[in-house]
This record gives sequence, structure tokens and C-alpha cells, in this order.
Amino acid sequence: MAQSLTLQSSTYVSRGLIGFIAGFAATLIFHQVGVLLLHQVGVIQNFPYDLHPVPPLHVPRFISLAFWGGVWGIAFVFVERGFGYGPLRYWIGAIVFGAIFPTAASWVFVAPLKGLPLGYGLHFPGVFVGPIVNGLWGFGTAVFVYLMGGRSRPWV
Repeated sequence: MAQSLTLQSSTYVSRGLIGFIAGFAATLIFHQVGVLLLHQVGVIQNFPYDLHPVPPLHVPRFISLAFWGGVWGIAFVFVERGFGYGPLRYWIGAIVFGAIFPTAASWVFVAPLKGLPLGYGLHFPGVFVGPIVNGLWGFGTAVFVYLMGGRSRPWV
């Protein structure tokens, strides 16, 4: 029994680590490329890989985003089995997870903490930025989880 518990704990830790690394890397690549593309077409003024320091540790903004992408990656690996069977459902589930959950958390919790209105005011076209870049993050996280062999179950 104790050995089974240790093995199970080890599995949770390793899956969590895979999720963190996948989410961190997906932020650096997929999320920030989304920011670049939206900047290039004139939807946003933000540049990717923003080096401005953010409190409390005063690390560059893109590193802070990548850290939180890693935290969301931990959540991702523990809910991905709910995306459904088959590769199409998995990839769509990954995109939808990214587009909805981190975006909603940012709109409902982060914006008020920064003294901004809920949903950052939900102005057009900004209302689409979070779902787009975070949907790309979800796809990227799934790619990295897949590449690291961290899927919770094989596709059927």
C-alpha cells in the first residue's frame, strides 16, 4: 500500500512538472507568437517578449507570463483526460481550455487586482486578444505535453 502511494505521488509530481514545463514553453513560443501576429496586423500595440519589469520580483513581463503559463500547464495536465477520445477532440479541447480558463481568470481576478475594470472593459477588438493568444497557448501546451510523453492516456 505504501509503495503504491509513493508511486502514485511520484506520478502526480512528474505530471505536474511536465505540465509546468509545457505551459512555460508554450507561453514563450505559441502565446508570444500570437502577440506578435496580433501586433503585426494592428490589433494590439503590445510587443511580444516585453522586458518591462513587473512587481513583486521585477522580472521581465514575458517571464512572469511564462511562469503563470507553467502554473496553468499544471492544471492542464490534470484536466486533459476530460477533453474526450480521439486526436481531434484532444486538440480542440486543448485550444478551448486555453481560450476560456486563463482568459476568464485574467478578466475576473487579474484585471481588478491591477485596478482595471472586469474583463479589462471588454472593448473591441481587445475582447478577442485573450482567447486568441491563450487558445494558442493551450494548443502549444498540448504540443509540448505530447512531445514529452506526458499524455494521461493514449488516444482512441
